Amino acid sequence: MPFPAPRRIALPELCLPDGTREPGITLSVHDAGSGPAVVFSHGFPELGYSWRHQFDPLVRAGFRAIAPDQRGYGASDRPEPIDAYDIHHLCGDLVGLLDALEIEKAVFVGHDWGGFVVWAMPYLHPDRVAGVVGVNTPLTPRTPLAPTQLMRAMVGGQDEKLYMLWFQQPGVAEGVLDRDPALVFEKLLRGGVPLEELAQRAGPEMDMNPFRDLAALESFGEPIGTPADRAHYAAVFGRTGFRGGINWYRNFDRNWETAPAIGAKPIDVPSLMVCAAWDPVLRPEMAAAMPMLCRDLETQTIERCGHWTQQERPEELNRLLLDWLQRRMRG
Repeated sequence: MPFPAPRRIALPELCLPDGTREPGITLSVHDAGSGPAVVFSHGFPELGYSWRHQFDPLVRAGFRAIAPDQRGYGASDRPEPIDAYDIHHLCGDLVGLLDALEIEKAVFVGHDWGGFVVWAMPYLHPDRVAGVVGVNTPLTPRTPLAPTQLMRAMVGGQDEKLYMLWFQQPGVAEGVLDRDPALVFEKLLRGGVPLEELAQRAGPEMDMNPFRDLAALESFGEPIGTPADRAHYAAVFGRTGFRGGINWYRNFDRNWETAPAIGAKPIDVPSLMVCAAWDPVLRPEMAAAMPMLCRDLETQTIERCGHWTQQERPEELNRLLLDWLQRRMRG
């Protein structure tokens, strides 16, 4: 089955926790199949297209696969205010998508930033969640301090050395990345390499910001996907810019302040965590606390896999995902 072309779906009105109501946005959505619904949430800088390898296996197995370009990305709407990209809006969009498609519950599968969104769903919208799958991104305990405070302590206040802090100032990161989207994907969309090799090449200087000077960045790993795949990403982000996705990062502290329940208590929904052994950012050890936060948890690790799991090792991920879905969602 070819990856389905997207269609634009208007979401209903969004109701926020403080009682505020906002007009629903329109999302560009890939949707195929029938049966239990599985909603895929992508990360940065990606698109619903990032889940193209998962659609055919799931549809053939009797599931409905749904992958939106999320708020701020691709052909979906890109609201202007930064706070329109907080966790309440991002999760609210997924609930609105279920409403628009007349689906009561879904399994939510998230990678990278999309993983943070899907792990928030059982806390913010438990009645709409049949299960959660984290791909690389674990559910972590609530931190005692705001996220950016902890990050600044980690890099000694040198914001430029950590991309998540460098992203905070509006206009800075997008001013760099928007100049050459093709270079972004040429340099970053690459397969994993052993973490020891990365540490050796990086040396003692602690710099975790590959985005700041991509032209000078040494290329690690083999390119992921075809030249046409990478050209697709470059063309889309060439039209939209990177600001929408970067705005998700600018809500770290707002999310911590306005959604204190996330990570503060265990969840009961069936949960699957798929780690990637060579992810240098979302390392498998970050999932160590998950048994305390997920009462119904299975954990798997894909060896020799880097950050872009669903595109780098799709066969292994599909096997783990389908095995879990068929056992846990067919009852």
